[in-house]
Amino acid sequence: MKKSLTSLLSLLLVGSLIGCSAKETPTAKPTDSSGQPATSKTSPKTGGKLTLYSPNAAELNNPIIKEFQDRTGIEVQLISGGTGDLLKRVQAEATNPLGDVFWAGGADSLEAYKKYFEPYKTKEYDNISPQYVDKNNVWTPFAALPMIIMYNKELVKAGEEPKGWTDLTDPKWKGKIAYADPAKSGSSYTQLITMLTANGKDQGWGFIKKFVTNLDGKVLSGSGQVYKGVADKEFALGVTLEEAAYRYVEGGAKVGIIYPTEGTSAVPDGAAIIKGAKNMEDAKKFIDFLVSKDVQSLIQKEFKRRSVRKDAEVIQGIAQAKDIKLVDYDFDWASSKKDENIKRFGKIVSGQE
Repeated sequence: MKKSLTSLLSLLLVGSLIGCSAKETPTAKPTDSSGQPATSKTSPKTGGKLTLYSPNAAELNNPIIKEFQDRTGIEVQLISGGTGDLLKRVQAEATNPLGDVFWAGGADSLEAYKKYFEPYKTKEYDNISPQYVDKNNVWTPFAALPMIIMYNKELVKAGEEPKGWTDLTDPKWKGKIAYADPAKSGSSYTQLITMLTANGKDQGWGFIKKFVTNLDGKVLSGSGQVYKGVADKEFALGVTLEEAAYRYVEGGAKVGIIYPTEGTSAVPDGAAIIKGAKNMEDAKKFIDFLVSKDVQSLIQKEFKRRSVRKDAEVIQGIAQAKDIKLVDYDFDWASSKKDENIKRFGKIVSGQE
């Protein structure tokens, strides 16, 4: 991946919605009408097992995992939770890895934990757009994730919608903004860096202090609470993922989407093989599967996520890349300074800074 992400594909769609509380869910192997294991019509089954750590919501995980199991016969055990908690779990298990693949979470968060992942160059490498590729192949991109401001049309009067990040510091929104803890949510950390960058990185911490003041002590434990809180009228505004907000728009919720005038980011989420994985070959198959053309097409059609593939179709119904202003997101800085940035945010929230 290039050091700064300054371009965005206007291709696919999909929802990588971050989970909040950790839980282990063995995913049942698909069966046919007779109750026997389903057989794949597209490729021979190899059997095997795979333990998957994922902060995605069930509505994304379930169909993709089921299809992978159908095609390969590989049984997947899913362990879900927030990005931050799951990454710490990978770290804690470093001497005896219990997981095989970490799927989703911002690529900058995966990069920050790169020493716990096994480099792997996917078979689909040449089909992936270069600006999303990790030069060291520690992680494989899955989908580009523009960050936006979501608002509830019943709580925000027409004509009074915020236009950009700076508007989130207006006192009239105090206590009315949904934002997740960047220590727990990978997408929230990307949003933090995006807002910092849009306001001058180091100088942007002054903006973050004003933003935190407007949160009025309401820092949510997971990103899933952001878009749900806005849709349910608990909050007027929320800082969230484009695809999450679009899914509510398509579902008929009275919510709107704002691309901040100062610019936003489109950092991909990704998947990585855990170093020392006990099911290494099956882990590689899963990585290849995630970026295959048909799976990327599936996430395009069924969710609102932008593909990382060069050959993905242009999607109608979402903003085109040329119409979205992007900040010069310093990916290397975001990943290398993650602990430092999260600690500083925590000090601001606790009033220590």
